[in-house]
Amino acid sequence: MLASTRQAAKILRNGGVVAYPTESCYGLGCDPNNPGAIRRILHIKRRSRSKGLILIADNLSRLRFFVKNIPPQYRQEILDSWPGPYTWLLPARTRVSHWLRGDHPSIAVRITAHRYAKALCCAADMAIVSTSANRSRRRVLRCAARVGQEFGGEIDCIMEGHIGLSRSPSVIRDGLTGELVRN
Repeated sequence: MLASTRQAAKILRNGGVVAYPTESCYGLGCDPNNPGAIRRILHIKRRSRSKGLILIADNLSRLRFFVKNIPPQYRQEILDSWPGPYTWLLPARTRVSHWLRGDHPSIAVRITAHRYAKALCCAADMAIVSTSANRSRRRVLRCAARVGQEFGGEIDCIMEGHIGLSRSPSVIRDGLTGELVRN
């Protein structure tokens, strides 16, 4: 069940669901262009499709397929916040699946600075879905052993690595208004 970064990346590319370390907890991830994998994560988490999911990447170019544009009035602030634990709601391209953006015209994106999450994006050669490894309304999981106990055979692997030092999830801001959505 424990996998190296390279093994986890291969599982992502083949449509699997992986648990991996992030800045504050373990996350669940998949290929954002695979609706079946996205539906699987939503089912595992017992999360409503209407909420949408966050995408993380190791560089800006991986987000261009999903984001229509970065609003000019906040462009510098957004770019200066990355890489880091700052998620921005940006206008989604029309081709972005409703499974990914939920009932919103925007998509939540972040360029991560976390060593292991960044390495996973790089090895998989894609942006990846990033949602906390917990079921709806349950505590987030911060160690691989607990992820294994909670999700067992529902996920394809748990990537080796350590979570970051943050005790809270990423800040989320609206890229059109600058409004703080989650602190």
